[in-house]
Amino acid sequence: MFLSRRPAAVLGLAGLALLALFSMMIGKYGSGPGPLFAALRQLVTGEGSDPLLATVLWNVRLPRVVAAVVVGAALAAAGATYQGLFRNPLVSPDLLGVSVGASLGAVAGIFLSLPVLAIQLAAFVGGLVAVLLVTGVGMLVRERDPVLTLVLAGIAIQALIGAGISLIKILADPYDQLPAITYWLLGSMTAVTRFDVFSILPALGIGFVPLVLLRWRMNVMTLGEEEAQTLGIDTLKTRIVLIAGATLVTAATVSITGIIGWIGLVIPHIARMLVGPDFRRLLPAAMMLGAAYLLVVDMLARSIASIEVPLGILTATVGAPFFLWLLISGKRGWS
Repeated sequence: MFLSRRPAAVLGLAGLALLALFSMMIGKYGSGPGPLFAALRQLVTGEGSDPLLATVLWNVRLPRVVAAVVVGAALAAAGATYQGLFRNPLVSPDLLGVSVGASLGAVAGIFLSLPVLAIQLAAFVGGLVAVLLVTGVGMLVRERDPVLTLVLAGIAIQALIGAGISLIKILADPYDQLPAITYWLLGSMTAVTRFDVFSILPALGIGFVPLVLLRWRMNVMTLGEEEAQTLGIDTLKTRIVLIAGATLVTAATVSITGIIGWIGLVIPHIARMLVGPDFRRLLPAAMMLGAAYLLVVDMLARSIASIEVPLGILTATVGAPFFLWLLISGKRGWS
């Protein structure tokens, strides 16, 4: 059953806000609602009795919660865009090699000790090259099943890019760069700072613009190439702009958190079951669900063990069985 738009949006935003507030209480330096609001008031007024909690909230928790919301929303939006654009429910930033390609660019940037902005640019270029390679192979092989071709091309390109990442790991400093690269490839928001969050906002803003403005064209694109052209859509330009936007938001998130898989694949399916395939409703629904999902996963990462568990491990542990359940139970929602 598809939910009506306005009540569902209000309910979703309210739930996301509550979840974000709850997430700020979780951690080694825990707090209840009272100390949390007192600390937040202290951040605004500068007056309070627990400066340590205010420091933890301002320098650690708040950037982390904002990053979880932004990254989860961005990855889910990119996944919904790719799936609609390629008319393929199996497509995601991971399968198309965007995440791995962005990782190669970012890992190379870390290896070369480049500044943050240069690392983000390298991640974007790596992700864009990867998706162009995968889609290019898919377009060249016309006589085979397009879905299977895209999946196999994605696997092959990922393997090739993975080899490049392995080479950089071998060449990296084993005491300084290699541990940082390895932990970063598993996905984590441990080291995310306010500067990191602010630094990716311009890229996210630029990437989201075409996804939002062209959301009605996405509905036409899902009808197929010939039907879209018949209705007056320049499919080539639309495809290029949307791929560039989705790749940019993916690469920007990868540049500060590393690879966090499964969100771009699983969350759009759940959103499609809730609100239907109309991209005008699917996009905000997927973004809210992606943000909430990553908030929950990040809370688990901080609290289920004495050490922090990398996010990529948790998203795979939760996402893979859920996707298999969707596949086996034959849940519909793509069309």
